[in-house]
Amino acid sequence: MPEVVEETDPEGVDYGWVMQTTFVLTIVVGAPVVAVVFALSGVAVPTWTAKASFALRVGAVVWFLTAVCVYLYARRLDVATDDADADAE
Repeated sequence: MPEVVEETDPEGVDYGWVMQTTFVLTIVVGAPVVAVVFALSGVAVPTWTAKASFALRVGAVVWFLTAVCVYLYARRLDVATDDADADAE
């Protein structure tokens, strides 16, 4: 097995973690949200193009809100970790 070439120890928010978590949560949370919004909205979407457009518009809002929430969580977690490290010293 080859040796690990790169390792990161980010200071502050780990944006890689934020991006990966946003991706997964958007799929897990976004698909049901889009389906529920579609069912409850009563919007007529007769073609597959219209359905895809609807899903993209709703999914974009879900993605944006998920990204902001994940970032704020990561920042709060980082601040809490920094405070705990400062108290330990």
